[in-house]
Amino acid sequence: MIGPAMKLAVRADLLDFSAAPSWGSPTLDGVRFRPDHWLFVEGGRILGAEPAAAVDPGADWQRHDHRGRLLMPGFIDTHVHCPQLDVIASWGAGLLDWLETYTFPAEQRYADPDVAAVGAARFLDALLAHGTTAAVVFATVHRASAEALFSAAAQRGMRIVTGKVLMDRHAPDGLRDDVAGAEADCEALIARWHGQGRNAYAATIRFAVTSTPEQLAMAGELGRRHAGLYMQTHVAENLDEVKWVAALYPEARSYLDVYHRAGLLHERAVLAHGIWLDAHDRALLRETGAHIAHSPSSNLFLGSGLFDWQAARDAAHGVSIASDVGGGTSLCQLRSLAEAYKVQALRGTRLNAWTALHAATRGAAGLLGLAHEIGHLEAGTLADLAVWSWAQGPVAEYRDAVARGAEPGVAAQDLHTRVFAWMTLGDERNLAATYIAGRLAAGSAADP
Repeated sequence: MIGPAMKLAVRADLLDFSAAPSWGSPTLDGVRFRPDHWLFVEGGRILGAEPAAAVDPGADWQRHDHRGRLLMPGFIDTHVHCPQLDVIASWGAGLLDWLETYTFPAEQRYADPDVAAVGAARFLDALLAHGTTAAVVFATVHRASAEALFSAAAQRGMRIVTGKVLMDRHAPDGLRDDVAGAEADCEALIARWHGQGRNAYAATIRFAVTSTPEQLAMAGELGRRHAGLYMQTHVAENLDEVKWVAALYPEARSYLDVYHRAGLLHERAVLAHGIWLDAHDRALLRETGAHIAHSPSSNLFLGSGLFDWQAARDAAHGVSIASDVGGGTSLCQLRSLAEAYKVQALRGTRLNAWTALHAATRGAAGLLGLAHEIGHLEAGTLADLAVWSWAQGPVAEYRDAVARGAEPGVAAQDLHTRVFAWMTLGDERNLAATYIAGRLAAGSAADP
């Protein structure tokens, strides 16, 4: 461990983004790659970077030598469920059956504050062990579950957006609240945690099915009442879900319009999935500043559908990347990005590595209003970092050697080829170290 006030120099190949990269065929527009550099951190914030060949940090710098490895901003997971580690990789259910069979029983356990505290610590440590340093998280309907997440995040210095889940109908006993009680719980949590350290509160609606119009209206009012409040929910994930919402809210033009009518769409609104949207919905996302947290692993695992990223781009609304564990099958955002590529391939589009990685770093930070703090390696930002080996295992190591021209008679390939292979073949086993505000939070410091 290092303290946040210490002077730290980390040596590695630095990769981040100065701007949004090109869509389609990869170019280096917006891509910033600085091989074998020292990244300097003081007081938890990045000071700058210099080529290792030109600079030798003095004795007052603690050195973490990760030469030959890749250093990036820590990943940002914009939609993930803390209690669903209990049910990750469960067999044979679509979305609505998944909730009834697996999710709701697991979440009932989090009424116990001790269970919630242990679960929050396990979950956040797992994020760090997968190279994720910030997340937008679903707790459960229980106030204790949100308290536990905020407390555990504060102990670790992590950037977390969360809130107690709102569900006042179509949920089993032990997982329903009511409008007045939910509002009181939210107000208490906001007063204690919102804007404290790196914590932020989100009005957290499971989905339109499990909240009455009155509860949605209350959640919208919370957002107007408290500056900087986020909103998180699910939208248009599954066709059966879409039909159910239409039956419950016949006055709404669409599923997304249900949230719009309640005043829930704004620049801090994060809506998971967004598979079954139309052009009017996409225009509404653009106009309100709300964005979609694309959850490819979960969409494939539950058979929900194929997100149309090209249509989102054409409509100019935001897209970030999410693991959606436990419907998703890994907390590792590299796996999420590899699955996102496959989803777009099935839609006839080729997602390049730059667009994918940007959506999980600087792009996500910008959509959350946090680009001043995280998501890139510019001076002044907090040093939330992840260091990765370029390859693990004989296949990936050989593929990386081919990409960089280290095999006899093979010419070096371009940077995108190497990064795409890393993104596709890599996972949490590639992670060497995770830093939160310059503090080693997972992995090792490598050679001093």
